[in-house]
Amino acid sequence: MSEKTLTYDSIQEWQEAVYVDFHQHPELSMQEHRTRRRVCEELQAMGIDPIEIGGGVVGTIDRGAGPTVLLRADYDALPVKEETGLPYASTVEVMDREGQKVPVMHACGHDVHIASLLAAGRLLKSGHKDWRGTVHLLFQPGEETGEGSAAMVADGLASKITPPDVVLGQHVFCGDVPTGSVALRSGPFMSTATNVEITFYGVGSHGSMPHLGVDPILMASSAVTRLQGIVSRELNPHEFGVVTVGVISGGSKPNVIPESCTLQLNVRAYSDQVREQILQAIERIAISETQASGGTKMPDITYYQGFPLTENDEEVTSRVARAFKETFGSEQVRESEPLTASEDFSVIADAFGAPYCYWVLGGAEAGVSVPNHSPHFAPQMQPTLRTGAEALVAAALEFLD
Repeated sequence: MSEKTLTYDSIQEWQEAVYVDFHQHPELSMQEHRTRRRVCEELQAMGIDPIEIGGGVVGTIDRGAGPTVLLRADYDALPVKEETGLPYASTVEVMDREGQKVPVMHACGHDVHIASLLAAGRLLKSGHKDWRGTVHLLFQPGEETGEGSAAMVADGLASKITPPDVVLGQHVFCGDVPTGSVALRSGPFMSTATNVEITFYGVGSHGSMPHLGVDPILMASSAVTRLQGIVSRELNPHEFGVVTVGVISGGSKPNVIPESCTLQLNVRAYSDQVREQILQAIERIAISETQASGGTKMPDITYYQGFPLTENDEEVTSRVARAFKETFGSEQVRESEPLTASEDFSVIADAFGAPYCYWVLGGAEAGVSVPNHSPHFAPQMQPTLRTGAEALVAAALEFLD
């Protein structure tokens, strides 16, 4: 079929091959060299000149005066060993930034995002002739670590492309939303996230002489219990918050009281105010537990890998929902619950001061639920890929002349 009259059916085989290629060649955050090169090659094959910005790629389709829409996909993978059993499963192992050899897998579905945005680019450029304006196809690195969007902004994204009037994006999930369907909501959609590291300091001693030391493991253990009271006893029951202690690390031998013990926490909320309330409570508890144990050196508290709130614009979300219902039918468009996962998608939109909408793309049959980041995460190829491409096209055309 001629490139001038592209339909999805005419590019399905190509899109599936692109998806398999990215799935088999995952790369860790901010190390996506092959992925970036392949994206550039695919854009060039469409007649789109890519520009590389901050480890990411932007390809622009310009059809003259009119609105500007930015469509975003992320393209990094995770240090997870794939156990899906798929014939195209990843067998990649690479060195991470700490010099450790690790398996790598697209365990969060970013390969679906890449293939969907590339397909949407082909359809918008050569399949839909009745629109005017500009579409930016933005491929972002480092979403998993929260570095990628900030890196693109720091490298001058806002000055290198035409400012968009609206920013749009999606994420595949294999859960409550079945494949072939989408789900969205206005307002808070994905939570803030902040990682916290707390190092408690004590006084080392022989395990048989605890009275001569100050035990930082006891401090940390008491803090773990006390931290659970923040959400259950300090937040308004109508507010959402999560405090998870994922790591406790201290000591080297059973008969040695160590000098220090470290906790690593993950904090989530649907508002910056609640987030700050939780972080202040964490600091108060860490200091208080040190004092309660007789420690004289206050704990070190470090915040890292923070993610902003994803809060969909009401008007933009309403228009996107309308476009989806016209494209897929009302029964395939759902109102989503707020998600406890987090994203750095909004950093791109905020760099331009543009309103945005981010939605969920179903990736599995109804009744099948495999969480993202699982070694068994495997979105059903179709109709997931088709829906991902058509959703981006429908949303973009809603805002283009």
